Amino acid sequence: MQKTMQALVKAKAQPGLWLEEVNIPKISDNEVLVKIKKTAICGTDLHIYKWDEWSQKTIPVPMVVGHEFVGEVAAIGKNVTNCKIGDRVSGEGHVVCNECRNCRAGKKHLCPYTKGIGVNIPGAFAEYLAIPASNIFHVPKFVNDNIASMFDPYGNAVHTALAFNCTGEDVLVTGAGPIGIMCALIVKHIGARHVVITDINEHRLALANNYPSIIKVNVANESLADVQAKLNMKEGFDIGLEVAGSQNSLNDIVDNILNGGKIALLGLYNSDIKVDMNKIIFKGLDLRGIYGREMYETWYKAVALLETGLNLDHIITDTFNYNDYDSAFEKMLSGNSGKIVLDWY
Repeated sequence: MQKTMQALVKAKAQPGLWLEEVNIPKISDNEVLVKIKKTAICGTDLHIYKWDEWSQKTIPVPMVVGHEFVGEVAAIGKNVTNCKIGDRVSGEGHVVCNECRNCRAGKKHLCPYTKGIGVNIPGAFAEYLAIPASNIFHVPKFVNDNIASMFDPYGNAVHTALAFNCTGEDVLVTGAGPIGIMCALIVKHIGARHVVITDINEHRLALANNYPSIIKVNVANESLADVQAKLNMKEGFDIGLEVAGSQNSLNDIVDNILNGGKIALLGLYNSDIKVDMNKIIFKGLDLRGIYGREMYETWYKAVALLETGLNLDHIITDTFNYNDYDSAFEKMLSGNSGKIVLDWY
């Protein structure tokens, strides 16, 4: 096997990424080497590309970045028994300690010592990725490579959408990016009554137009109170899924949810926000923070949803060769895209 590979590296402490020739990672006895076929660009990758305040505090330089991928097993450590060379796989992007209280209790997604692939440790925007064998997830044949490459954010959506029982409920989703739209599709698929998704970006809302079962609302032009009246809703939404990471979006949910309503919080905020805590208290609202995926229940549920007809085909809008990564990031930074995939073969 060759000794070096091409990879997208955060090589300098400044905006941008650099395509470089680096050593193929060596694997330990408990790791797997994956030959990457496709990767998808995440919002986290945009933060790293822009080199914002969070990235400057978090990302070691230099480092290969990226964490959404699909590929084939190219080599296995001597202790690995859960896969073989040639297996088609994706993988959980959070590497946990397996020793803390939460890990030992089967709640690995709450491990306080989590390290993120492509965030804290070398990532998947490369020809090869070394990953613990325990993080490997085998991709069923009926799932195509494009969808498999974005199982990580799809898993975020599954975790968020299934945080509360949405069957027969009215659900408000704030943020019509790929994860928000996936959240809306999931809750509709499992039997929610009315599913409303909001944004102020018309291109994002247009992406949601591919799914007529979802009610699209530009909150810059239409109030959620009017939407409720049109839908003959009496007391407000039952459940809110806050994906936008926006102060206004969170307050929209708080203002338009019924007493005793439930809110799942996935979106990350750029700074401190203001929310009326008295409304949360007097309404008796249940707020739950969502980070990553439940390992590994979310992965199995994600496959089951696809197997039963969940359609995510319109979520991916663009595919680029990895050599053209700057154009891919520019397109994503414009806000005029859905999910973007990079080909590595």
